[in-house]
Amino acid sequence: MSFINYASREINCKIVYYGPGLCGKTTNLQFVYQKTAPEAKGKMISLATETERTLFFDFLPLALGEIRGFKTRFHLYTVPGQVFYDASRKLILKGVDGVVFVADSQEERMDANMESIENLRINLTEQGYDLDKIPYVIQYNKRDLPNVVSVDELRKELNPANIPDFEACATTGEGVFETLKAVAKLILIDLKKGK
Repeated sequence: MSFINYASREINCKIVYYGPGLCGKTTNLQFVYQKTAPEAKGKMISLATETERTLFFDFLPLALGEIRGFKTRFHLYTVPGQVFYDASRKLILKGVDGVVFVADSQEERMDANMESIENLRINLTEQGYDLDKIPYVIQYNKRDLPNVVSVDELRKELNPANIPDFEACATTGEGVFETLKAVAKLILIDLKKGK
């Protein structure tokens, strides 16, 4: 649910990076933050408790242009990876405009990916959203590791609807901006439709 700031002539959109624990959500955000021009971004905020951490920051990509005279500012959030932080995950999904599901490509993490994507679907439904109707992309992260599942297998298990998906290695930045640009583009298409 984008928020319009008439004073600054900005449309504020929320993108949530969702996925199992240690899949690379935080690494994605840190890479984007490091590579974004200082004048185009706010501070990175880390909300940490003893047991969980959420990161967020906002930025104003200048290359995306304007919608009806308004600039678009994106707010990027990560959720705590472990499913037992479900209350935090639900809270962070409130008002979401787009989702990046970060899957861990390692063979031993497939069950965690499946559990997390199902948890995402349930939590969105509880908030009144339908995963099949909101801007949503998948990133297959950690493609640089030796024990990864093939992209075909990942698609079969995690992407039966054939939404946009990307191979990535967040530690090097490979695929990080492609993923972000894809979800941002889907959000902008939604905004232009007047949703």
